[in-house]
Amino acid sequence: LIFMLPFLWMLSTSLKTDAQLYTYPPVWIPNPINWMNYPNTVTYITFFLYLRNTVIIALSATIGALISCSLVAYSLARIPWPGRHVLFIITVATLMLPFQVTLIPLFLVFKNLGWVGDFRPLIVPHFFGSGLYIFLLRQFFMTLPTELSEAARIDGASEFRIYWSVILPLAKAALATVAIFEFIARWRDYLGPLIYLNDQNLYVLSLGLYEYSSQYGREWGLLMAASVLITLPIILIFFFLQKTFVQGIALTGIKG
Repeated sequence: LIFMLPFLWMLSTSLKTDAQLYTYPPVWIPNPINWMNYPNTVTYITFFLYLRNTVIIALSATIGALISCSLVAYSLARIPWPGRHVLFIITVATLMLPFQVTLIPLFLVFKNLGWVGDFRPLIVPHFFGSGLYIFLLRQFFMTLPTELSEAARIDGASEFRIYWSVILPLAKAALATVAIFEFIARWRDYLGPLIYLNDQNLYVLSLGLYEYSSQYGREWGLLMAASVLITLPIILIFFFLQKTFVQGIALTGIKG
């Protein structure tokens, strides 16, 4: 109830008329219900433009994370090459570096590449792996019997064929967990777009919503309606994939 309270207040505010917004004591159940805040909010801000930009970034980053992290995790978990344990320790150690520490060096790199001002700084880095997702997938891959890979090698399968045809079909729960984590992180990301995007036509939902709230006044009913629309996909994704998400989290920590 405590965690749901802010969302319930946001939902209640999104259905209030202007007169009900400032009444005291506060009104929890609007009467009458102002459903027009929802169709009005998509015109109050360029909602669908921001939605398109957010979906492009979130889906592209999620695909990049799934490809890069699963490949690295497979190598660390299933291929016995020298130095893999050292590299795994270094990979996990990167989790201790907060985003703020690497923010300025990354910005300078992307500025020198001429990428500042478009989507590339928000998408391309995710095609080079993430320590957390590599760790989760490696732990899951290590729970799979080695006999599966050995049998495939006897049949003449290459490492990539084993990875693609044998391991990945068995790792759907772990891959779904990584996809959920990454998609939600990119969907609600504010700091990254704030740093790298300077064209309003490229804004994402979180950035566009803040810009309009600061420039064009506090239309609380419309802003809360937009916030509900932004939050709703995350809630739906979690509830529909909750079983897979919990299963993936549980299975990724079984073997060290």
